[in-house]
Amino acid sequence: MKKTSKILIVEDENAIRRMLIKILEEESKDYILEGVENGEEGLKKIAESNYDLVISDIKMPKMDGEELLIEAKKIRPNLMFIMISGHGDLETAVNTMRVGAYDYIPKPPDLNRLLTAVRNALDKGKLVEENIILKAKVNKKYEIIGSSQPIDHIKAIIAKVAPTEARVLITGANGTGKELVAHQIHQQSSRAGYPLVEVNCAAIPSELIESELFGHVKGAFTSAVKDRSGKFEAANKGTIFLDEIGDMSLAAQAKVLRALQENVVTRVGAEKDVKIDVRVIAATNKDLKKEIREGRFREDLYHRLAVILIEVPSLKDRKGDIPILIDHFIKKIAEEQGAVPKKISQEAVNLLQEHNWTGNIRELRNVVERLIILSESEISREDVELFANK
Repeated sequence: MKKTSKILIVEDENAIRRMLIKILEEESKDYILEGVENGEEGLKKIAESNYDLVISDIKMPKMDGEELLIEAKKIRPNLMFIMISGHGDLETAVNTMRVGAYDYIPKPPDLNRLLTAVRNALDKGKLVEENIILKAKVNKKYEIIGSSQPIDHIKAIIAKVAPTEARVLITGANGTGKELVAHQIHQQSSRAGYPLVEVNCAAIPSELIESELFGHVKGAFTSAVKDRSGKFEAANKGTIFLDEIGDMSLAAQAKVLRALQENVVTRVGAEKDVKIDVRVIAATNKDLKKEIREGRFREDLYHRLAVILIEVPSLKDRKGDIPILIDHFIKKIAEEQGAVPKKISQEAVNLLQEHNWTGNIRELRNVVERLIILSESEISREDVELFANK
């Protein structure tokens, strides 16, 4: 079903206000139109109702259009505004655009330009709204669940580190949620509007890792049939997350070190450097200091990466979060399956809290899903005893 668009006309001249409403009513039956005669009434309406667009005169008694725009943006930062004025000049237009207007149209308005501006403003507003919803879903997907002291400590570090450009090395056992920390750092940073590119260094064969990270030119090797950019270039202005960096070859480590030192990469087989602007977050389940001693990891790269160290605790060190995590997974899995969340007894929760979670949060999530599938109306202690160790 096509969404209707709610438009508010703020204009002190009654004839012009009625004319604008009539023109827009004839333009589309999907427009719901209201009109008020000054900025104060407009602001009250905006505070009370959810408009998609405001078309406002600038010169009005009580509160002019520019004041209305500024105050309305405090209430609804993403609300689209089109400003109109018979007293306008270039400076007025620039000022209204600077404080958040989508467009500025002088009086008497050119009707074709006005209708085009209305359509474009509504389209942009819908796109902004969709992006906000999508971002909220992404943020929820990578939310760090828990309120234990170790998790509160990590959240506090993320809040301090994210707005900076500092490189971060995340350590912790498999399944602890290192990627969630990386995503939170990116989402809370000034780079959030740009890509977060993830690279699992352990999953890429050593002979392909350089091409994957830095790209290649045609003919660089047998299967290089065309030029290809790498992950560093794909992450330009954003963040690259090098997961399991402890599994990277020494040759690739040397090139990553150069990229960090000089902010350039060289595609395999190329002579020309490509400039990059990338924040690097790395993660590993290995003891990199031990890897350095045994000659498998470069010490200079370690010090480049480990400006900030974040150690993600194992589930055994944050058992107080297990009931919260169980509740979270039950709701999330039910949502994914389009089902009603299944109840779980306190005895079942207590038993799961005592379990030795060697696979950490990833294992807990799998067990909760198994219990949901195999149990009856409520997950019981007996269900945990039967199915949790499978």
